[in-house]
Amino acid sequence: MEGKIPLIGERFPELEVVTTHGKIELPDHYSGKWFILFSHPADFTPVCTTEFVAFQKRYDKFKELNTELIGLSIDQVFSHIKWVQWIRDNLKVEIKFPVIADDTGKVAQQLGLIHPGKGTNTVRAVFIVDPKGIIRAMLYYPQELGRNMDEFIRMVKGFQVADKNGVAIPANWPNNELVKDEVIIGPAATEKDAEERPKKYDCFDWWFCHKKL
Repeated sequence: MEGKIPLIGERFPELEVVTTHGKIELPDHYSGKWFILFSHPADFTPVCTTEFVAFQKRYDKFKELNTELIGLSIDQVFSHIKWVQWIRDNLKVEIKFPVIADDTGKVAQQLGLIHPGKGTNTVRAVFIVDPKGIIRAMLYYPQELGRNMDEFIRMVKGFQVADKNGVAIPANWPNNELVKDEVIIGPAATEKDAEERPKKYDCFDWWFCHKKL
């Protein structure tokens, strides 16, 4: 439905976007890869500039996880280009990922990135999308709070480990306070399974079992 904010577990909306790297069709452009689409309130603003530098500093780590980055704001493409050049010339950081120019606001409206209580600029939203184009996580931040990019690396790693091994990821993984770098076994399906679990795994109880990968 037009204008419906997408939800976790749904396919990322099909969008043709104008970027600093040319036109891109989402999500198919990143088929077979993870991608993180993140919006920022405006170009040439301090917090957003710190975020772009932080994302670029970790770009190689994202690429090692088969993950691409793509930014977005409701600025025009020439503004994005000038801002990226300013970052390169003044901060000595070259932004290598594309930035969507959404000067009509159409993409922002479709993704739910403009919140009435925060004015007409896009909020700091993050969409983590898997190689099949499915939205796996959505995070929204207010304009005054910059994001923690290391958490997004942790999230992608966690999703990939969970998908590959059929497990769940504990809080603060891989430095969890209870199970350290171990992972959580999924819920028991039968009474027999519940009884057998403590024999196969390390468990606090039958419903709370964990293992090393």
